[in-house]
Amino acid sequence: MKPFDLETINAFRERLVQVESTIAIIPHINADGDAIGSVLGLAGILKNAGKKVVVLSPNHYPNFYKWISGSEQILVYTASKKKVEQALAETGMLICMDFNQPSRAGEMKDLVSQFSGPGIMIDHHPFPQQFTELMISHPESSSTAELMFHVVKAMGYQKYIDKSVAEAIYCGIMTDTGSFDYNISDPQTFQTVSELLTYGIDPEAIHGKVFDNYSADRMRLLGYCLSECMEVYPEYHTAMMYLSREVQQKYNFLSGDNEGFVNYPLSIRGIHFSALFTEKEDHVKVSFRSKGEFPVNEFAFKNFNGGGHRNASGGEIYAPFNEVLERFRQLLPEYRPILKKTKI
Repeated sequence: MKPFDLETINAFRERLVQVESTIAIIPHINADGDAIGSVLGLAGILKNAGKKVVVLSPNHYPNFYKWISGSEQILVYTASKKKVEQALAETGMLICMDFNQPSRAGEMKDLVSQFSGPGIMIDHHPFPQQFTELMISHPESSSTAELMFHVVKAMGYQKYIDKSVAEAIYCGIMTDTGSFDYNISDPQTFQTVSELLTYGIDPEAIHGKVFDNYSADRMRLLGYCLSECMEVYPEYHTAMMYLSREVQQKYNFLSGDNEGFVNYPLSIRGIHFSALFTEKEDHVKVSFRSKGEFPVNEFAFKNFNGGGHRNASGGEIYAPFNEVLERFRQLLPEYRPILKKTKI
């Protein structure tokens, strides 16, 4: 990881010392393990330091992250808009984590953009947009959770880390690296995990709470998706999967039930680009994964209003479901040369 801008670190520490009212921490919409682990980990640290903290989520997040300490106190905007708006009105400092542009706050984007107090963004995605007073952006970091861990150390707040905080941080790192399958080129990531182990966390138990905590319907959904909703294009080293709202309803779909689906086609010999399309009420959620050199973040940005990392990205597009699927199919010939040259 590149060295921190000490001026920004010192300014962040000064803002924390000065704030006397509540500190609000916000993850991105459809929060994943890194977003939830990051916000709850930092919330625990700041509470241990004697600060008043509230975590505000733009919408509901998967149940298999609700074991993390502090999750029971998260206020969800889509469920309690007035409470969240009141909490922000009483907030003296805003911390945005695991997203780098206001649009990623979903329906809370205007509340985030219009917040008048001191704010900081802590994130590891590329191409950040400055919308807060302070910004800590390190795209080379494996996860925002790992980045936050080192920010806390740089500020001298490591003494406020306890076991529950370490569990949250580990969960963020584990999920955003695909259980240490990608985003792990920096040896510091494993050094970070080694430090977290000293707090007495149980990696196997954490893995089980996240990945062995699904419903039988979710398993049947995965089987149906692999059998009936996957298309493989060997000539493009690509596979795509799709989940219509009809199929989701059939298998009693819950938020997070499709997490990890996009990774399965990468197990097919010769496939190093995978896409998952999930139909929502008024848009289509897109997830991309790749192996090797194919930059799915650039592909998502150019074609599907998205972004992310080179090998893991996503986006959202407001168009009919079948049109989005066909658009993807028609794009593949354009990318055939780079897909063919990609090395694994």
